[in-house]
Amino acid sequence: MDSEALVRDHTIYSCVMGSRAFGLATDDSDTDRRGVFLAPTPLFWRLEKPPTHVEGPADEQFSWELERFCVLALRANPNILECLHSPLVEYADDTGRALLDLREAFLSRRAHETFARYAQGQHRKLEADVRRHGAPRWKHAMHLLRLLMTSRDLLRTGTLTIDVGDRREPLLAVKRGEVPWPRFEAWMSRLEAEADEAGARSPLPAEPDHARVEDFLVGVRRADPGVREAHPDDEVVQGVVRGRGVRQL
Repeated sequence: MDSEALVRDHTIYSCVMGSRAFGLATDDSDTDRRGVFLAPTPLFWRLEKPPTHVEGPADEQFSWELERFCVLALRANPNILECLHSPLVEYADDTGRALLDLREAFLSRRAHETFARYAQGQHRKLEADVRRHGAPRWKHAMHLLRLLMTSRDLLRTGTLTIDVGDRREPLLAVKRGEVPWPRFEAWMSRLEAEADEAGARSPLPAEPDHARVEDFLVGVRRADPGVREAHPDDEVVQGVVRGRGVRQL
């Protein structure tokens, strides 16, 4: 099965991301679409596995296979977590809705480190732009501040909200280059300090709920019509995989 067919025929969840989901869209904003597809289970029995992600087939479209998506979400990847919380959901079948029901299982205090690390990487790129060109790419600077705000609020409340709400205009002023670089850096430093403080007392659990996510993924794989009916020994195998030992027959 080709990659486009996986996205076309096996998507379980799709949404709009980027500025439109963040509440920062302007007249010239693109429409970025992100999605999750569920590769048929028998494809994993082959030596050549299905792709972990697919770019396209439409412009500005990117999709992940469900397992890869879950792995990245458990690692608190900012892009993946935000994808799960988009306010602009375009499609979700039964499996996609079950994935959305798992959103809280992926959230943990790991987000403090991953969001901060991503922000620091973006900051280094902006600093390089300032050295080379005298100014950063202000659109990227705006999104860096937005990410830090999102991280801080997540750590404070335990809830991930990606729409910037009433912070839209101050952030768009950054995009337009109306905020001097020193003021931008001071704003960024303040947000980092606030995120650090929130991380120390966050209501989020230390780790995501791996077991709940794994149960979901295994259940989805086994429910595939292409999988044979469950064999009585499957319970034994699952027991070994989960470290419970083999039950006595």
